[in-house]
Amino acid sequence: MTAPTKYVYAFSEGSRDMADLLGGKGAGLAEMTRLGLPVPPGFTVTTEACKVYLATGEEPDELGVEVARALADLERAMGRSLGAPEDPLLVSVRSGARFSMPGMMETILDIGLNDDSVTGLAKASGQERFAWDSYRRLVQMFGRTVMGVDGDLFEQAISDHMAQRHVATDHELDTTELVKLTDDFKAIIREATGEEFPQDPADQLARAIRAVFDSWNGERAHVYRRREHIPEDLGTAVNIQAMVFGNLGGDSGTGVAFTRDPATGESGVYGDYLPDAQGEDVVSGVRDALPLTELEHLDPRAYAALGGHLRTLENHYRDLCDVEFTVERGKLWILQTRVGKRTAEAAFRIAHDLGEEGTISADEALMRVDGAELTRLMFPRFDTAGAAEPIAHGVPASPGAAVGVAVFDSAEAVRRAAAGERTVLVRRETTPDDLPGMIAAEAVLTSRGGKTSHAAVVARGMGKVCVCGAESLAVDPAAHRFTAPDGTVVTEGDTLSVDGTAGTVHLGELPLTASDVGRALQSGTSTGALTDAVLGALRHADSLRRLEVRANADTPEDAARARALGAQGIGLCRTEHMFLGERRALVEAMILADDDTAREQALAALLPLQREDFTGILEAMDGLPVTIRLLDPPLHEFLPDRTELALRIAAAEDPDPRDRALLKAVERMDEQNPMLGLRGVRLGLAVPGLTAMQVRAVAEAVTARLRAGGDPRAEIMIPLVGTVEELRLARTEVERVLAEVAEETGTPFDCPIGTMIELPRAALTADRIAEAADFFSFGTNDLTQTTWGLSRDDAEASFFPLYLDQGVFEVSPFETIDQDGVGRLVEIAAAAGRAANPDLETGVCGEHGGDPASIHFFHRVGLDYVSCSPFRIPAARLEAGRAALIGRAEGSDSR
Repeated sequence: MTAPTKYVYAFSEGSRDMADLLGGKGAGLAEMTRLGLPVPPGFTVTTEACKVYLATGEEPDELGVEVARALADLERAMGRSLGAPEDPLLVSVRSGARFSMPGMMETILDIGLNDDSVTGLAKASGQERFAWDSYRRLVQMFGRTVMGVDGDLFEQAISDHMAQRHVATDHELDTTELVKLTDDFKAIIREATGEEFPQDPADQLARAIRAVFDSWNGERAHVYRRREHIPEDLGTAVNIQAMVFGNLGGDSGTGVAFTRDPATGESGVYGDYLPDAQGEDVVSGVRDALPLTELEHLDPRAYAALGGHLRTLENHYRDLCDVEFTVERGKLWILQTRVGKRTAEAAFRIAHDLGEEGTISADEALMRVDGAELTRLMFPRFDTAGAAEPIAHGVPASPGAAVGVAVFDSAEAVRRAAAGERTVLVRRETTPDDLPGMIAAEAVLTSRGGKTSHAAVVARGMGKVCVCGAESLAVDPAAHRFTAPDGTVVTEGDTLSVDGTAGTVHLGELPLTASDVGRALQSGTSTGALTDAVLGALRHADSLRRLEVRANADTPEDAARARALGAQGIGLCRTEHMFLGERRALVEAMILADDDTAREQALAALLPLQREDFTGILEAMDGLPVTIRLLDPPLHEFLPDRTELALRIAAAEDPDPRDRALLKAVERMDEQNPMLGLRGVRLGLAVPGLTAMQVRAVAEAVTARLRAGGDPRAEIMIPLVGTVEELRLARTEVERVLAEVAEETGTPFDCPIGTMIELPRAALTADRIAEAADFFSFGTNDLTQTTWGLSRDDAEASFFPLYLDQGVFEVSPFETIDQDGVGRLVEIAAAAGRAANPDLETGVCGEHGGDPASIHFFHRVGLDYVSCSPFRIPAARLEAGRAALIGRAEGSDSR
């Protein structure tokens, strides 16, 4: 007989290993309890209970009984009863999903207060103002979160009371005003909902638990999960914990501490502390917190105890820890711990430093960083030489350089981003409701809050540039403007440059320069702690990875840049890029040729230009493979636009005969669906001399490099084959020209011939195609289009956003490989190709070759290399090393 499901666990019953069941927060509370830290007691309602509720609309039958039993145990432990008229026990109700979702779901504090127990709390604490401040907070939170009242109604009531009393913050409202404010809040609830604020503490608790469950499906939680790729079916746990109070006077307070700087990774204690306050005051940024170091002067004993607990937690978790705490009349309580979110810079430095300290292994350090973070570190930074003074300074909460127009609300940021405009979201402080705007914006700028504010924590998690606490800015969101201390007024639409590394804001667009990490990667020379960490991680990844990393490069300059960044060759050299600019006229001449002689003359003019290009690329990649793709796109792409030609001819008194000839050619070559028309191998077979010219250019470039003492390793790739017969025909022509050049020059050379697998039929007949190929290169861009039956450009401009919003796609299949469809074709083709030709080399040259998740897939299916744009090479190297580590741990390496 199956044991009944247990839905409630006391903190003392759990551990960090139970995060799937208890959520990240519940697992952290349980682990700290096991470690003996001063954690207010409580219990956790599991994610399984949430899943049942979300599936059925009802809590599990057993949940009410289990909660009542756990509450009774908590009451005995505390010696107080929930909501008792005298010295009441109060509890907090907080969400806690498996993965951290800061501010995206709900929290309700001070559950248990009502019209009677508020008096008991005042007597027990000896502070009437504190009791009424706690009660008004509960009514406000409960009304908004549980009862669905518009939060702006409460905020407006607070503003009205502050205006009447001529004070700047709600902290300055006295007891009389707080009593009136609480009554006003209850009236707002009554008017908005038709019901009274509930006085029964048990009813408050039950409804609060349901509200947290419901918040899993809230819009902002959905948006955050889509952004962070968190599964929708995990559900959230709910943590019920005895309240401790930081708003009991000057000997109390609340704060957030980090064991290392989450922005830079530097060792030491960092964070914010706010005397006489509750936790949400720090996170919201409504009141400006003090640096955590100030606690040492305010309460040396609490500061020393906190330092000890932070060391315990970092040593235990072996990572940066983010810790929430409260000091209640001199007694320190630890409310939460989690492995802290950090910037890309901090991720690399912390992993490196912990490795150097011997706390973690080199392998573990590598698994603590990823390619996306490395890419962010390579982004350019501002060149401030000669720039005007910043108009504002703030807290450098999340590093990087971003330029955009100022916007003052989330909806405007989303609207402008959808129109292709870069924005900077400017707020006094952000709330979870600002998440869509934060995602849409290039940077976030707030006039309040520090490194632990909502804006800072969320921006760091998303890798967004963020400057917080720019206190000198007078932000007026209603007027859509802010005023800088020098009197400069910035209105919506004005351009700002936000430096999240320096914590500065400049008016206008500053020029960019290469980042320190970008320079170090190009030169291989470290310039400081951060570049030490990056270069060290890459060295270790290179020592582990099986996948080679090559570049997509079409010019000698790109090839040289790619090699400096660690490319092990070129996996895709697109020859069509060599026919643009001034050379386009020669392609037009080839297209317009009305006999073999004219066509041969045009091709002969192109030959030395192609040869020069190939020679330069082979020189830059000397000793490394260079895969040269023969012309792939349809020829009409090299011709002028049909409408422009027609208008030019119509407007001319004496039209140029060449324009008329071009128009006829455009009309003759017009195709309904050119992506599936005369292109790739079909083009080479249909246009006499085209393949021969390109192959001769390659062969002569190889010969020139050999005679110069080089080591050229050219490979010729035939694109878009759908059947082995096409490949055999094309290969015959390629081999003929290669042999011809070798005989003419008296210089023998080897030039492998392969094909690009970018059609489903090619993937499904790969065993036969492999008989005529030396290598396969998967063109996953077109393979994705032909597998899905859609045009990338058309889809992204029309229904893709809808598909992403509705969950049809979790991520665009053009960004990350569709493993179930396109990926399955790659896996089938690679295995079948190698079975038919054991010497077959396999790689990928689509955009997926630089995508971290896709790289892990290509490693698992046993490809030999990935190829990507030069900028993405360092990240691809890093991810290839991480993929090897994961494969080794899982015992799943294919080759």
